[in-house]
Amino acid sequence: MTKTATRPTSRVPARNIETHSAEPMSGANFVTGLIVFSVRSLKHSFRDAESLLMAVILPIMLMLIFTYVMGGAMDVTGDGATSSAQYLSYVLPAIVVTAAGFGASYTAVVVSNDMTTGFMNRLRTMPFPSVTVLLGHTVSSMVRNLMATAVVFAVALAVGFRTDASAAQLAGSVGLVALWILVITVVFAVLGMVAGSAESASGYGFMLLFLPYVSSGFAPVESMPNWLQGFAQHQPMTPIIDASRASLNGETPGNEWWIGILWCTGFVVLAVWMAAVLFPKKVAR
Repeated sequence: MTKTATRPTSRVPARNIETHSAEPMSGANFVTGLIVFSVRSLKHSFRDAESLLMAVILPIMLMLIFTYVMGGAMDVTGDGATSSAQYLSYVLPAIVVTAAGFGASYTAVVVSNDMTTGFMNRLRTMPFPSVTVLLGHTVSSMVRNLMATAVVFAVALAVGFRTDASAAQLAGSVGLVALWILVITVVFAVLGMVAGSAESASGYGFMLLFLPYVSSGFAPVESMPNWLQGFAQHQPMTPIIDASRASLNGETPGNEWWIGILWCTGFVVLAVWMAAVLFPKKVAR
């Protein structure tokens, strides 16, 4: 009887293999993302020397042209004897808000570039809140426009602007102008988000840039044709400019102050609502 030889099996001791559960990577929080993209946008804007130069030179040129070329023909005092210094005090808030509109239009262009050149798609693979891109552009535009505003006030003082306003009145005037700069920047950021190209982004806000001209910014509403006075009196620029001008000249702004703030609040609420509704759809593409 033959026996089948069986090979002894050697048992290899099983190794203790520990399985580690993959922990999700922790992404950047909202504040970190806001800082990163604000710095990014500021660097890009400062590298764009032409746009930065226009943001500073344009309001200065507007102020000098309106003051010294057209100021003598404007009767803003009611006695037909408006001097250049008087007209400078009258037109200064309008110059600032007009320049802020042109400065904010740059925001629409850079936001549109981020939306259409694939940057937002690349951002989806990174641990950043996508909305901080829009907010970063907004912060950068605010900084750039406030710098231009400070330069305008400095040049105005150099060419003869003087005021009897108190510190609180000056703060109120500058604060209202800064609020409008924030409003117009947010609006243009949203326009840049929904636009199909950078060219159309700047074109969408074309009408907003001309609102200061059809207001009390450069001439009294009463001097306009009757069919235009209704629009000029009840559009957002008139109460904002009137309230800022009154505070800047040491006067009481009255109800114009609250009307201007209500206009600003309405624009911001509408823009934020549009961003909340449309931005997730744009990013999800």
